[in-house]
Amino acid sequence: MNTGLNEYILAIVTCEKDKIKNGGCPVFLAQGQEEMEHISLLLARVLGGVVHDLENGVYFVCKH
Repeated sequence: MNTGLNEYILAIVTCEKDKIKNGGCPVFLAQGQEEMEHISLLLARVLGGVVHDLENGVYFVCKH
């Protein structure tokens, strides 16, 4: 039986400062859409995660 954490959010990336709230996850603020995509892809590659687009100006990187 696996009792460890299997799925969790590693990072959040946004270019909209008003969408940032305090929490237990690192949040990266980008200067625009292109930088947001670039940061998300680099974080996913380094952390071994997958990028998901919430289609509201927020990307998150999670581990499945």
